[in-house]
Amino acid sequence: MSGHEQFGEDLALYALSALTGDERASLEQHLATCAECRLELEQLRGDGAVLAFSTMGPKPPLRARQRLLDAVAKDAAATATRAQNARTTAQPRSLLWGLLRWTAAVALVVFAAEMWKENSALKVSLASASMKAEESSRELEDLRRIAAPIIAPEGQRFTLVAMKSPAQPQGKAFYLRNHSNLVFVANNMPALPPQKAYELWLIPMEGAPIPAGMFKPDARGSATVVNPPLPMGMEAKAFAITMENEAGATTPTMPIVMMGTGE
Repeated sequence: MSGHEQFGEDLALYALSALTGDERASLEQHLATCAECRLELEQLRGDGAVLAFSTMGPKPPLRARQRLLDAVAKDAAATATRAQNARTTAQPRSLLWGLLRWTAAVALVVFAAEMWKENSALKVSLASASMKAEESSRELEDLRRIAAPIIAPEGQRFTLVAMKSPAQPQGKAFYLRNHSNLVFVANNMPALPPQKAYELWLIPMEGAPIPAGMFKPDARGSATVVNPPLPMGMEAKAFAITMENEAGATTPTMPIVMMGTGE
């Protein structure tokens, strides 16, 4: 296997901060040069955010649930193959994360089955308890970062609407500048031409627009961007969306598709 395909099963784990060691370093090196995998990572992070907030709004897209289920199934199959071929007592990566209970249940079954085959259940149970505590701490922090710009009283909120058509496509940006937290949710976005992607821009009070994440809508026109890298404390005058090549741009390509100022 060559190219970005070999990293497909690791992207969901990386999106949840569950990928460690050499595999994490290898994936991060690949992400630096692969625009397609970076887009896939943003979509997986967005799927996790949509599922996490499903109790606060409408039912999340089936696409989000299925993508993460597929990632769990692929990782479980890869772990079983490595255990049978190498005949070691290597511990599979923990997939126990509290945000998605149905995924945790699948991961626990795979985890228990593999450890039975290797006849080292006791060692794995002790190690798993420590790993679970560490994972839970990271997941709680990730959830706080996602929720912070939405619930914080000082968080800025931006609604983006179409510039040249009836206001059917809509985007909602929740921005907390003191912590550089941003959650963006879009609905009814038009389909993209091949090899194109939408790019979100933070328009500061002064200076040039700042890239704030790439995204592609699903078949229903839904998309999310969660906590892209942004300068600390940057005050936003508006957010905007342009259509760019998949690799992204450093300056917006006209025309602006959507724009919204603070509410």
